[in-house]
Amino acid sequence: MAEELKATIKAILGDMKAPDGGGDVVSRGMVSDIFVADGKAFFSLTVPAKDADKFEPFRKEAERYIEQLDGITKAMVALTAEKQAGEPASKPSPIPAQPKSLTAGRDAAPRATKPGIPNVDKIVAVASGKGGVGKSTTAVNLALGFRDLGLKVGILDADIYGPSIPRLLDLKDKKPQSAGGRLLKPLEAYGIKVMSIGLLVAEETAMVWRGPMVVSALNQMMREVEWGHLDLLVVDMPPGTGDAQLTMAQQVPLAGAVIVSTPQDLSLIDARRGITMFQKVDVPILGIVENMSYFIAPDTGARYDIFGHGGAEAEAAKREVPFLGAMPLDMHIRVRSDEGVPIVQAEPDGPHAEIYRDMASRALAGLEMGETSSVSPSIVFE
Repeated sequence: MAEELKATIKAILGDMKAPDGGGDVVSRGMVSDIFVADGKAFFSLTVPAKDADKFEPFRKEAERYIEQLDGITKAMVALTAEKQAGEPASKPSPIPAQPKSLTAGRDAAPRATKPGIPNVDKIVAVASGKGGVGKSTTAVNLALGFRDLGLKVGILDADIYGPSIPRLLDLKDKKPQSAGGRLLKPLEAYGIKVMSIGLLVAEETAMVWRGPMVVSALNQMMREVEWGHLDLLVVDMPPGTGDAQLTMAQQVPLAGAVIVSTPQDLSLIDARRGITMFQKVDVPILGIVENMSYFIAPDTGARYDIFGHGGAEAEAAKREVPFLGAMPLDMHIRVRSDEGVPIVQAEPDGPHAEIYRDMASRALAGLEMGETSSVSPSIVFE
């Protein structure tokens, strides 16, 4: 079935008139491998950088045609602009300025205004320099902590290659529905709204995508979702400092970032890179979380600092950023996460839920003290 759909999609693209006056995009080798899974079709079009604006209506039209096919419920087409030898860099499309009230008191000539997400008041990234430190578990429980503080909260799983949120919130077998037109309705779990690429494709599917496809998917999951009014959108970032992080930092007005690390030196080295990246692009650091900070033996009550202890707190002091708190390595957190009922939801009166809510309260205090940057920063490599 998937191979038949791929052939049909190629036939549709082959019949479409290219906006640059050349031959069809298929015979010219402009179409990437077409990925079809669970009724979703994904691929990219490689176009000359100078013609990127011309091909944008073509891209949207291709998505509309493909979504009319039986067996396809959603099409996601990304433009990959390649600069040819001797070709001048293409001029970026202007981004509409924010209302005057949002930019009052700022520089008279901002570099570029970052458009927000409609009806979303603030956006917070939860990030880590490396994988395996419990970032997604922290993001989910922080989101529930914000909920318990009385906020309307959503969570966006921006980890395209390894989405964890559907399993953490027991949504892995559910699919978002269309809200009419091009918008998707987010799913809801425990009072927070949820969107993830893991809700659109099967859990075992490998997302073998290049950077432009990741960026396109992120933009669509942010801006083509009917979030409704949210006080806060928590974004579970992929580990590292790559395309997804730069996309969020440069194209979205992040109110701040929470960095998750374990106490050990190897994790802290990568956490420092994450802190440095966000600081270079003018995103405030709301604080550092030391995850898996210590272990309390359930039979003896003895404490063991398996990964060391206090490293993240010391790093926060060194960097002069807030330390949000330390979370122990505990079997209950792991079990509840595997069950799809995060510890804040499963044991709201327990000690771990109290720590997460305290972290959320500290991060919220940082949000209320600072302002969201509305300019796209330049990235300087030293």
